[in-house]
Amino acid sequence: MAEVKLGGQAAAELSEAAQSELMDQCEEQFAQLEKLQNEIILCEPESCENPQEQAVNRLMATEAELKQWLTVEPELLISNSEVLLQAGKEEMLKLCSELEMVVSCHEAKRDKLRETKELEQKWLEEKKQALIAANDHVERLKTEKGKLSEQSILQDTKAKIHKMKVYQERLMESLGDVLEKHVPLPQNESSANRKKKNITQELDEDLISLNEILELLMNKVLNTPHDPYVTVDNTFWPPYTEMLLRYGIAVRHQENNFKIRLETFC
Repeated sequence: MAEVKLGGQAAAELSEAAQSELMDQCEEQFAQLEKLQNEIILCEPESCENPQEQAVNRLMATEAELKQWLTVEPELLISNSEVLLQAGKEEMLKLCSELEMVVSCHEAKRDKLRETKELEQKWLEEKKQALIAANDHVERLKTEKGKLSEQSILQDTKAKIHKMKVYQERLMESLGDVLEKHVPLPQNESSANRKKKNITQELDEDLISLNEILELLMNKVLNTPHDPYVTVDNTFWPPYTEMLLRYGIAVRHQENNFKIRLETFC
């Protein structure tokens, strides 16, 4: 509608002579176009038996005509300066309208890119702040780590070792109380009881308790793990030794039956 309106305004601005000349030129061009169209229709060949050959011939004729038109110098359809000036004005107005649309599109893209840039800058600033905070935290941890001297680490290790030793002593005391209560050291019976049971064997006064046997086996394993065997002498009451062996708490040496060691518990 805008082009029609502009065309109408341009025609109104032309003089009557220019309008008459323009109309005559248009009628002449339409007449020539109609003549050429009729010639093409008359020159149209009849249906050929070989459609492919007919298509090739048409293509060759079109290419030859195209080459001919490329060599022809373009000429103005009309030489009236008033008509040419008005046509130039119309083209300029049309071009200006198209350029305004292009400018509008580019301004919209520019605003969008500007908004995206602001968002990206905000995101980048947040990441920078997070990085600064992380670096500060790392530096603070390094400072705290540097304050921990070797002496403080050594004291902490000693305290832990002492705590474990105290705990071990408590466990050993508890084990000793349980063994003393339920597995006491054998005592010599009175002469009357021995005569009644016909027992003539006297118990050795150097016998050690079951708790002491276990402690001896554990210390041997901890102090000399390469040689954990303990020699069974007259201080070991045989029933204690047999009980340890029977219940899998201790094992004998493969070559020496008078040596036992604590079983390896996994």
